[in-house]
Amino acid sequence: MSINKKLLGLTTAGMLAAALSGQVMAHGDVVPQSIDITGLKLLGEEWLDENPYTEDYENRALAVEIGTSAYTQNCARCHGLDAISGGIAPDLRYLEPGIEGDEWYKYRVVNGAVRDGRVYMPKMAEHLSQEALWAIRAYLETVAVDE
Repeated sequence: MSINKKLLGLTTAGMLAAALSGQVMAHGDVVPQSIDITGLKLLGEEWLDENPYTEDYENRALAVEIGTSAYTQNCARCHGLDAISGGIAPDLRYLEPGIEGDEWYKYRVVNGAVRDGRVYMPKMAEHLSQEALWAIRAYLETVAVDE
């Protein structure tokens, strides 16, 4: 038997055992971690349409720093380390730049994603501030890949 078949069998057996014991949860069933946004320009309650930190050079570096940490704590488990998706969720390095990408990003973090009644992504805006979420978008702009 090849090593790949052995690994697949072990992985499948482990997942089945965990499922039978009630230990497996969908990747959307996570508790968002709070983010310290100290020092960032506060944005208010109403959601902005564009990332305010993209061209705000005074806050940009701090936004990217906070966004990197926030992404790692809240997004990487599904979207991958360094935003390199392993296939569970979209590869966020390919978000369009500018307003087009901002609009998609805002829609998704505000509304989440539900398919067939299952949560694939929680409504992150219910858990994280607008500042924290736009900081994550600022981080994603630094790892963006041109197609």
